[in-house]
Amino acid sequence: MNNGFLRIAAAAPEIRVADVEFNVEKIISTVELLKKERVEIVVFPELSLTGYTCGDLFHSSVLLNKAKEGLKKLRDYSVAADIDIIVGLPISDGGRLFNCAALLRNGQIDIIKKTYLPNYNEFYEHRWFASGSETEEQKVIETRGVRIGIEICEDLWVTIPPSSRLALAGAEVIFNLSASDDLIGKYQYTLELVKQQSARCLCAYAYSSSGRGESSTDLVYAPKTIITENGTVLSANRRWEDNDFYSIADVDIQAIRRDRMHTTTFADCATNHNIASRALNLDGEQQSIDFNFDLAYRNVNPTPFVPSSDKDLDERCSEIINIQTAGLVQRLRAIGCRSLVVGVSGGLDSTLALLIAVRAFDRLGIERENIIGISMPGFGTTGRTFGNARALIDGLGATYLEIPIAAAVKQHFKDISHDPGIKDVTYENSQARERTQILMDVANSRGAIVLGTGDMSELALGWATYNGDHMSMYGVNVGVPKTLVKHLVQWFADNEKSLQLKNVLLDIIDTPISPELVPGDKENEISQKTEDLVGPYILHDFFLYYTLRYGFSPMRIEFLARKAFRGQFSEEEIAKWLKVFIKRFFSQQFKRSCLPDGPKVGSVCLSPRGDWRMPSDASPEAWLSNLA
Repeated sequence: MNNGFLRIAAAAPEIRVADVEFNVEKIISTVELLKKERVEIVVFPELSLTGYTCGDLFHSSVLLNKAKEGLKKLRDYSVAADIDIIVGLPISDGGRLFNCAALLRNGQIDIIKKTYLPNYNEFYEHRWFASGSETEEQKVIETRGVRIGIEICEDLWVTIPPSSRLALAGAEVIFNLSASDDLIGKYQYTLELVKQQSARCLCAYAYSSSGRGESSTDLVYAPKTIITENGTVLSANRRWEDNDFYSIADVDIQAIRRDRMHTTTFADCATNHNIASRALNLDGEQQSIDFNFDLAYRNVNPTPFVPSSDKDLDERCSEIINIQTAGLVQRLRAIGCRSLVVGVSGGLDSTLALLIAVRAFDRLGIERENIIGISMPGFGTTGRTFGNARALIDGLGATYLEIPIAAAVKQHFKDISHDPGIKDVTYENSQARERTQILMDVANSRGAIVLGTGDMSELALGWATYNGDHMSMYGVNVGVPKTLVKHLVQWFADNEKSLQLKNVLLDIIDTPISPELVPGDKENEISQKTEDLVGPYILHDFFLYYTLRYGFSPMRIEFLARKAFRGQFSEEEIAKWLKVFIKRFFSQQFKRSCLPDGPKVGSVCLSPRGDWRMPSDASPEAWLSNLA
């Protein structure tokens, strides 16, 4: 294991039925191939030494003796192989024959017997084999710094698979030796089964099923190698392609351990089933990181909040928008409110909030004119954002209200003796608070509520004026990270029938992110760009995800970021902005501690009433020293 990752493989090379010597040589040649990729544990299919389709030959002493010889050869090979090998073979014991898995490592052998034997449809295993005992299914083996469990084929398909108990007993990676024939729809079902079991057991799951060479008398077998982690497929082969017979993945053991500790019902389940919780591994992460380790067999998504495929992204956006809309609908119904006020700047966040408001009012059957979109141009408002705000409000059929703030803010500067030539935090925050005062007072005068527009990334960084844009009566964007906001607006643009409104939305997407609190440049273009000040949101959202979702240390997050952003950001840039993130995340907690209501939409959020409860005066020193 390196940096908390274990490199594993599932392999299903060609076999010959009942030809143990050939099969052993194929196993060894495959292991040699995988050793070059620094694989630490590899699993082969069920009965991989003999082949699964031997039929009554399983009761032949010739075949059984050859299987023993093959196992001894692999045991001797494993002494110097520096890789753990899991193979399948028939073993006789006490006058009965068992379908077994053998774990070979450093010349040692661990034997696990198959518990559940299928004897229906095309399967007749009771004809040849006896079932292993229930107690053997809880055999957890410690190797290479992790705890593993092994089950065999049908064991996964039963109501309570052995892997469920193995996981509760501490197994972090489950290996399955299988021999599953190919039928219409069966592969997709198997894939979902493997995914769901890894999710339910909070583990990694490596599945290897026999393929090329098995008897085609009545059935067809294609090699199937699948590696999943907590419900996600990390690697899978293309089963009908001749040379694609193995899968490799770097599984995140540290993430599994954190999830088991965080998901308290996992340990509760072990207790309720009288499984010793002492076997649960709650160790923290490694204290040092090897930054030279090449995480070659794991994709680290630079935008973990954003799905990589267009289909998944479309489904994600649709789901989030429906969640946001449903949250606002429920709030309006609950308080009997039929009017709403939202400040519209021409930026992404306020655009998304207004679009959600329109959907909510349409669903409630309330006229859109009851949505008051207020444009409040100030010292830094540019013609581009001002024009887009007006066009958006009008195009959606909401009520447009324009209230310039410059005069009021100048009077405020005079009242508090602030020099307007000093464009400091007072200069900026005075504008934000003036806008919030306007929104609140207009809402009071109209019997409305103020809809918040701030997103989760801004909350993480504290990029909001306390009791300014930080405050509202309901915030629909509080669970949405900045990197996802533009995709949600793009979803609306893609589904917009009005070409004029669609173009407005597309221009808003292309507008630089800015609070527009200082005057623009000579061409009245945006001069104050948020990412120049606090750093790239794509980095901050990456840091935020791994901080909230897994509680990783800054050192490990930096390691992952180097992998994810290779060629996009330098190591120095990543370290610089990670340090900024840590400092701001800790120092700005007080803003999150009094966060207005708003819907959680993803796996993490920052609500003090839900996912994230942190003291506002917590010290960041341990995290900063870890990074250093």
